[in-house]
Amino acid sequence: MIPIADPELGEEETDRVEDVLDSGMLADGPEVREFEAEFAAYCGTDHGVATSNGTTALHAALEALEIGDGDRVLTTPFSFIATANAIRLAGAEPVFADIDPATYNLDPDAAWEIAREEAVDAIVVVHLYGLPAAMEVFRDLADDLGVPLIEDAAQAHGAEYDGDRVGSIGDVGCFSFYPTKNMTTGEGGMVTTDRADLVDRLEQFINHGRTDSYDHASVGHNFRMTSIAAAIGRAQLERLPEFIDQRRANAVRLTEGIANDVVTCPVEPADATHVYHQYTIRTENRDDLVDYLEDHGVGAGVYYPTCIHEQPAYDDVSCSAPEAEGAAAEVLSLPVHPNVTADDLDHIIEVINDYDH
Repeated sequence: MIPIADPELGEEETDRVEDVLDSGMLADGPEVREFEAEFAAYCGTDHGVATSNGTTALHAALEALEIGDGDRVLTTPFSFIATANAIRLAGAEPVFADIDPATYNLDPDAAWEIAREEAVDAIVVVHLYGLPAAMEVFRDLADDLGVPLIEDAAQAHGAEYDGDRVGSIGDVGCFSFYPTKNMTTGEGGMVTTDRADLVDRLEQFINHGRTDSYDHASVGHNFRMTSIAAAIGRAQLERLPEFIDQRRANAVRLTEGIANDVVTCPVEPADATHVYHQYTIRTENRDDLVDYLEDHGVGAGVYYPTCIHEQPAYDDVSCSAPEAEGAAAEVLSLPVHPNVTADDLDHIIEVINDYDH
């Protein structure tokens, strides 16, 4: 079976973890500070604050921006549920706008329409599957409304919009380092920003509201990253460019090779650089195609089969999102990770092209 994901870890990651174990400083420490600085520099921002995972990165960012009780946050209903959960954990409520069916990202026109109809206190834009959203439009919308713009870049490490890396365009960027992401720390997250005024609030919130050893100015959480995770992340960050290049090359091969009218391949707008956390196709025969692929040794994933506003946890949220609901019924992701071989790609292409429904 060709797996849908296959984390790439090697000797460098092992050696760096062993160095941390030998140091005895396993929790937060200098290794985390180095990773924060290196990842911020990679993204093109002045600051990085490491967290325990991508969800806590989003939650901390919202808290630092003082988004909370009574606030309403415009976002997409077609994402992993953590996008909306972080909003609610901060005390705010999500307001959903529909997606662009070509990119699967938040539709700028739909977002503008919602913003004209309802009060909005912040915007969370998701770069789904590794494809940047239309950030120029959303930056303009946020500026017009006078609200902060948060990038949920959990799936988009290294992706670019108009030459700028994601995580550097909004007020804050939020990343996840879950094992299946384009780079990993095992579990971990990061908030990137150019706003110095947010850094103290971020660092306090993820560290029990602490301002000194046992001085706590506010109520916070333990959302800190460990030094072990940071050690893995520093090694992975050095390899990220090669990971991205291989994912992009694999995606090109799939797009050029797949020639079956029942399948729609992903797009890459001229102003965006897709990093293909997922290579997501679309077909009306999704469930049948999933079974067919499995029978022929190709792993596949469905991200995501249910829109957030259709989840039981959000049954109190009203939303009109036919494009998101249509995508949820039809999307299917194929293996595109760096460990997919040329023979694997040929097999995937052959199997899909032979599919007859």
